[in-house]
Amino acid sequence: MCLAPAPFCGMILADFGASVIRVDRTGVLQRDVLGNGKRSIALNLKGEKGAEIFRKLSDNSDVVIDPFRKGVMEKLKLGPQDLTKSNEKLIYARLTGYGQQGPYSNMAGHDINYLALSGMIIINN
Repeated sequence: MCLAPAPFCGMILADFGASVIRVDRTGVLQRDVLGNGKRSIALNLKGEKGAEIFRKLSDNSDVVIDPFRKGVMEKLKLGPQDLTKSNEKLIYARLTGYGQQGPYSNMAGHDINYLALSGMIIINN
């Protein structure tokens, strides 16, 4: 079950008629409750073949949604500077936990982290 901003964003785009391809890790069976209307492909983005397939997909895409921590896609040579070279109209949407700048920008995060940091857990306790 995946309840995260990137899958939710993809679901909304699919609900409005967009053709959405979810990229999953290889070797992991994904059960995404937010996967309605999406096609999916399993790719190893750390491998050259998987990265090349991802590049070809992005060349024919309007939007790439990046759910990873700051710098992850750049290390894979799949960041916005890399992908927009061959698709200048590509919209590269980053959905990182804490943004691209600031003291928490390199940290991974999930909904429980955001609730704790915002004080919502104490308020609802």
